[in-house]
This record gives sequence, structure tokens and C-alpha cells, in this order.
Amino acid sequence: MARCDEGYLCEVCGAAVEEIAESDLYLSFVLGELPAAALSIEQERHVACNPVQAQFIVDEAFEPVVVEGPFSKRNLDVDYVVGREALVTRGWQRLQKLVSLGVPISEYPLENAVSGTDLGLPPASSDKPCRPSESV
Repeated sequence: MARCDEGYLCEVCGAAVEEIAESDLYLSFVLGELPAAALSIEQERHVACNPVQAQFIVDEAFEPVVVEGPFSKRNLDVDYVVGREALVTRGWQRLQKLVSLGVPISEYPLENAVSGTDLGLPPASSDKPCRPSESV
């Protein structure tokens, strides 16, 4: 079974990260902040287990995360927070849809998120979805 089909243990809470939709690693990839090559070697976490990033998701389907201390968005520049909320929320919303889209992994990142950046995808995998699309 492929790694993306098995789920991984969260390095923070120890529970399985069973779906791409709850993967902080894949969220970072969708945002264009992580190359595809890192997906198979980096430690996995649930989106909510990375509160510094999760605090920027503003969607009624996602339970808000509050961070205390210097990394709280309340302590950051307002313009930065607005931009980061828009980006991370858009990335999280795309992440929720990826499993049902059946698109190749090369199309996971947000449009323009990695403009001109090598995604680190081997040619053989860049045009294949992580999960096969289901025929209707």
C-alpha cells in the first residue's frame, strides 16, 4: 500500500494521520512551502497539531486554534495576518477537496503558490494522483 494511503503517526499527538485532508505536511505542500520530495521524508502532523499554522485557518468547518505567546497572530502585523489567513484558509479548503478531485500531485499546490519553483517531483509520479479517482 502506498504511504499516502496508509496514514502516518502524528509526531505531536501520536494518533494516525489517516487522510490527506488532515495532513499538515500536505497543507504545507499545497501552500507551496514544501517540495514534493519532502512528503516522503518529513514527519507528519495533523493540521491542528501545528497550531502556529492552524491559527490562520478561518473557516466555519475548522475549529479555531488559538496560540499564546510570541507566535500568536494577535502579536503579528495586521496586514501579514490578513494575508496569511487568506492563503492558509485557501490552502486548507483545497486540501479538503483533493481526495475527491483525483488530480495528479503536481496539481495539488494552489495556483501561483510555487510559481517558477521545482516541486521536487520525479517525472514518473508528477502526473499521477495520490489516490485513483473513482469512476461514477
